[in-house]
Amino acid sequence: MSQTHTPQEKRNLRKAFVASLSGTALEWYDFALFGAVTGTVFSKLFFDGSDPSMDMIKAFMTYGAGYVARPIGGIFFGRLGDRIGRKRVLVYTLVLIGVATFLIGVLPTYQQAGVWAPILLVFLRFLQGVGVGGEWGGAVLLSSEFARPGTRGLWASAAQTGVPLGSFLANALLVVMTLSMPDAAFQAWGWRAAFMLSLLLVAFGLWIRHQLEETPVFQKILEKGEAPQAPVTEVFKTQGRALLGAILVRFGPDVLYAFFAVYVITWLQNGPEKLTNQQALTATMTAGLIQVFTMPFAGWLSDRVSRKKLYGGAALLGAVWTFVFVAMLNDGRQFALAVAGVIIGLAFHSFMYAPQAAHIAEQFPARLRYTGSSLAYTFAGIFAGGLAPTMFAIFWASGQNSWAIAGYIAVACVITLIGLAMGRAVHDEADEALVED
Repeated sequence: MSQTHTPQEKRNLRKAFVASLSGTALEWYDFALFGAVTGTVFSKLFFDGSDPSMDMIKAFMTYGAGYVARPIGGIFFGRLGDRIGRKRVLVYTLVLIGVATFLIGVLPTYQQAGVWAPILLVFLRFLQGVGVGGEWGGAVLLSSEFARPGTRGLWASAAQTGVPLGSFLANALLVVMTLSMPDAAFQAWGWRAAFMLSLLLVAFGLWIRHQLEETPVFQKILEKGEAPQAPVTEVFKTQGRALLGAILVRFGPDVLYAFFAVYVITWLQNGPEKLTNQQALTATMTAGLIQVFTMPFAGWLSDRVSRKKLYGGAALLGAVWTFVFVAMLNDGRQFALAVAGVIIGLAFHSFMYAPQAAHIAEQFPARLRYTGSSLAYTFAGIFAGGLAPTMFAIFWASGQNSWAIAGYIAVACVITLIGLAMGRAVHDEADEALVED
């Protein structure tokens, strides 16, 4: 099959790219927003305040609840996606994520509602996680299944590019708010407005997704009557190695991102010569904006070189860079070094995360691809990105041990290399089988 797309295919690809990008941008606007205010707002407003260090750990455990919920979304929505189609399911996940985020913005604080405040916060974070668990796999397939062989890395990166775009939007909004209002006003209502604004992204995403057709791959599955009756069971029975390998490859990028885009905001505001909240947010915001461009480039590059080698090389460099970053800033948080360090750290993340979409999708046959991809994404999230910020907070609380944080990230990157070794390499002509199956 030729890698050249027809004019109609190009139009469908552009629509699918925007639809995939907008959905994951909303997802990560919500997740980045939650992560950015976890240590500075939630730890102060939603817990009793008797032990600030323990409140910080509890707050990051709340952040992790979104990851624990993801497998539920992956199982439920992944099954639906392989049975009724990619497009319809992605409308449901978008609405769920947006409504849950909006409701976080109107929650009562601990002072107003007592123990119900953290309970409700965890519940809504859990709903966010359920929606995200079904969103990622479908968003990847929405763009990649319109693509011809040899171009899937680029087009599948739409779902990955939504991560830095959403993070940039969240951090940029928080920087503007914290600079334009007193801290008391931000603590009282500013952060709430940021959560409620997510409804605008929901409206745009729904408008785009309603204009899309179903992917050609799923249409072929329906025409042949090959939609699975029990896709979750079938994945566990027939795709065990592929599933385990796909889970493991996510550890490095997830944990690296959890540090350089989430916990680093808190880390930079603690320790010697600590930075301000605005400076920490500026570092992650700048790096996120750059990732909007490095993500598609990394996806494009993965179509031209070995996806597995690109992914593995970035995992090694990301692990090494974390130790360099800690060494540069451990004795004093310098703003310029912090910005440069976070940019480089998230650049290595890009060269793992962008190829990840196509790599994971390529591990599963088309009729099980939504379920397999969603399960890999969500189960990895619990033990990788979901647990990491809490572990970072524990390392810090137990003795401000930044080297333990770097070591934790290095172990995660080694796990990624193991997962890559387990996976199959699907590239160039071999890609055709996945489009035609």
